[in-house]
Amino acid sequence: MPSITLRTALPADRGIVVELIHQLNVFEADLVGDRRRDYGAAEEYYDELMQRLSRRNGRIVLAEAEGAVVAAMGFSLDQDAAYVTADVRNHGTVTDLIVHRDWRGRGIGRMLLDEAERLTKAAGLKRLVIGALVANERAERTYRAFGFEPYVSILSKEL
Repeated sequence: MPSITLRTALPADRGIVVELIHQLNVFEADLVGDRRRDYGAAEEYYDELMQRLSRRNGRIVLAEAEGAVVAAMGFSLDQDAAYVTADVRNHGTVTDLIVHRDWRGRGIGRMLLDEAERLTKAAGLKRLVIGALVANERAERTYRAFGFEPYVSILSKEL
């Protein structure tokens, strides 16, 4: 496998991150049917994500191989509600994890999750959380294999 390097995304990386988001939107649209497939949706989401990450001490981490960005991960430091015990109330969050379709299955997602774990520990925190669509079984298998366990279940009802 080629050497993979990680780095924090720069504003100049917007285009490639938007392309990865677009790939994920199209993939998830096939799974759940409520995702926009147009490129504009990915651009809008990128802008929303950057605003959210800037408020939550977050960043986008990129994985590069062979001179190209092959994956992106949104990461932030967050705080749960006051009813959560103090030792885990503050936590790291993987907001997004996207590996380019041509690079899936090569351990790049795991490398990004290792980085999220490192960033969480470096912040002095003991909990890392991530979400996945129930229909995205591959992502859920990957996250469970990494050690994540179900914590919150969000249910949806179409009206």
